[in-house]
Amino acid sequence: MQFFNALTNPASRGVLHEWTGDEFAHTPWRDVVKDAHGMAARLRTLGVGPGTRVATILTNTPDAVRGLLAIWLAGGAVASLPLPTRGQSHEAYGEQLVALSARLDPTLLLLDAWLTAMVPQELSRHLPVHGWPAPDSAAAGAGRFEPSPPGPDDVAFIQYSSGSTSTPKGCALTTRSIEQQLQIILHLTGGRPGADTVASWLPLSHDMGMFGCLLYSWAYDFDFVLSSPDRFGMAPRTWFRDMSEYGATMTAGTSTAVYLAARAQGRGTLPKELRLRAAVIGAERVDWDTLDAATEKFRPFGLTDTAFQPAYGMAEATLAVTGKPWDQAPKALAFDGPALVEGVVTEVAPDHPRATRLVSNGPTLPGVSVWAGDSGTIAEIEVASPSLANGYYADPERTAARFKDGRLLTGDLGFVREGELYVLGRADDMLSVGGRKVYASEIESAVDSLKNVRKGCAAVVDAGDSGMTRLVLMLEPQGNPRDFRPIAEEAASLAMDRAGVALAECLFLARGVLPKTPSGKIQRFRCRALLDDGLLDPVARVTFA
Repeated sequence: MQFFNALTNPASRGVLHEWTGDEFAHTPWRDVVKDAHGMAARLRTLGVGPGTRVATILTNTPDAVRGLLAIWLAGGAVASLPLPTRGQSHEAYGEQLVALSARLDPTLLLLDAWLTAMVPQELSRHLPVHGWPAPDSAAAGAGRFEPSPPGPDDVAFIQYSSGSTSTPKGCALTTRSIEQQLQIILHLTGGRPGADTVASWLPLSHDMGMFGCLLYSWAYDFDFVLSSPDRFGMAPRTWFRDMSEYGATMTAGTSTAVYLAARAQGRGTLPKELRLRAAVIGAERVDWDTLDAATEKFRPFGLTDTAFQPAYGMAEATLAVTGKPWDQAPKALAFDGPALVEGVVTEVAPDHPRATRLVSNGPTLPGVSVWAGDSGTIAEIEVASPSLANGYYADPERTAARFKDGRLLTGDLGFVREGELYVLGRADDMLSVGGRKVYASEIESAVDSLKNVRKGCAAVVDAGDSGMTRLVLMLEPQGNPRDFRPIAEEAASLAMDRAGVALAECLFLARGVLPKTPSGKIQRFRCRALLDDGLLDPVARVTFA
């Protein structure tokens, strides 16, 4: 595939269906490309050309979609800066923009008008800040604009994560890496060029939304239904409703999103018919009960037992690394939970009292190699891939720490069993309490199952106190409970049952306060910082003696 030729194919027949805030607008890809040419002509007058970098804050808007291609046509590399995350103040976000821009040295910053108020004066004094430019149709049509997109080995995209475990790092991706990843996704989902329809609400600032949905659809001439994270957050039922209305065959999302979408479907809002072949589920630990319940709920409307595809990936590999084959059903195995914490893999019966169920993230994808624990052990996952980033842009220290001899050290822990990858969580999620190792994600997953806790809104952090480690559970309650202590005691009981550790305290936070990335990952390092700095204002606090 010639990436930019595919994006600008004049024979394209696909259609972009874009949510505009009130309804969907329907634009053929070829007309999107015409608009992008006109925007590129404007960008040339602003200094964008080969070798330049353009900082962007990509939202799910028509201007951002067209502006993405416009930057490339003008010759620039797109640097996707993080969106503000939940619980992040305007001041903290502004400081992040200043720090990232200093390392990036961009030609200008492009963003939606509503975001300009969040750009600090310290940055705007030194960096031109613009809204997305209106297309210069006359310049593009008169032939006064000659596209010069990045070459195969040029950096085309710098993907800044939202920092789930640390400050954002910019993954430098070449055109060749992006091409290779799109071919990997085609294999993963069983894509049929020119015949499929993809639907997504995922933020374009995240790799799943950008590469797994938008660019995948565009390059292979699929119809694409682009909703927004805000619309999904307000009405999760719209995800499956959109897929039903437009006959979507492929989508992507998180386990938490599947739970919310299934729970939100009520009488009168259920989809009429689903043609979904591939729903790639990743970005967080996949919950088997969630997939099972959603399959049961939507099966009468055409959802097959093979549709959900648990997968594993990261921005450093552009996106996907492993994934369940599209024509096979997902599977999960039960393991001895306490043994897993000690680094030993022991399969047990699902009804074993210490069983922890892990969903398989599937085998490696074409051209990809994965190294992890084998022979019954757990280790850090290492990855080699044709779509691997060059490193972190202008960040040699962190590049050297993570990229070694053609491999990426992911920082995730897992093991390979019968050729399939099982992921336990981040190495940073491993806590040590009284000499005992604890997976924070194991406790969080259990607490997530409580009916009085919002799904995906529980975080365990270790708080130092006079040299002693204390485990603090931060969570957002579901509804408006009158008494918080029974919820806290039930959570503490789960922590003891699952991990053999005692919670020191439960902090109940208002809705939307727990720090999370736009894709829904808990930002544990920010949780810990807010706790240490005394910046939390819990609606209730339950302390255990």
